[in-house]
Amino acid sequence: LNAAPGRAPRQRVRFLPAPAPGGGGALELVAARVPVLADHPLVRGPRFRKLKIGAGHRLDVKASGVFVLGVGHGNKLLTDLYNCHLTKVYTVGGLFGKATDDFSDTGNLIEKTTFDHITRAKLERILAVIQGTNQKALLMYSNIDMKTQEAYELAVKGLIRPMGKSPPIITAIRCLQFALPEFQLEIHCLHETQQYLRKMVHEIGLELKSSAVCTQVRRIRDGVFTVDDALPRTQWNLQSIQEAIQNCQLKVETELEKTL
Repeated sequence: LNAAPGRAPRQRVRFLPAPAPGGGGALELVAARVPVLADHPLVRGPRFRKLKIGAGHRLDVKASGVFVLGVGHGNKLLTDLYNCHLTKVYTVGGLFGKATDDFSDTGNLIEKTTFDHITRAKLERILAVIQGTNQKALLMYSNIDMKTQEAYELAVKGLIRPMGKSPPIITAIRCLQFALPEFQLEIHCLHETQQYLRKMVHEIGLELKSSAVCTQVRRIRDGVFTVDDALPRTQWNLQSIQEAIQNCQLKVETELEKTL
């Protein structure tokens, strides 16, 4: 920011001595516009000495994907946005046939199991049970009477969600890829941690009379922000960040108006 072109210094009018038109060494005062020296970078110093950066929903060291930051006044917007309790979406990779102490494929191996009996249909049945159980929890923690007009209107808008603290809730889950021993899931959730998702993969393996470890956790959407909005490390520069803020501004304002 300090290296970016700054605004022009302010101007003020001063009366400066200048040779008179008649000559003869006479001087007269002439009005002139001169820059205010207090605005000079050598006098003022760096324009920015500190910048407030706020972090959104964290990602642990083994996860990747969308990570939202708030800059300056964006910190308050970030807080307001997360008070909406918006859904996050992950792609989660799994591997049948082994179990580890931290549910990831890089952990210490605990056991190996067979997995030839697992089919995609069996996996999708387990996913349907998980989604059905979590739908009941979603309705319970949303504190809405499902027989009211308010509940109907919120359901139409997709706004039924817990507006306070709750355990992790899976709002949708489906299988994207299945090629034994590997599989990939898409998970829509609230109030989760990445470790919770890894543990879920482990429990899916147990339900299928086998074992499973998590090979990847990638967040592809965090509320209104998607992977398309995210900047890779190579684009962490002032121009790209300014463009990203401008492109997301309307989406954030629309979501806040709709929800709050």
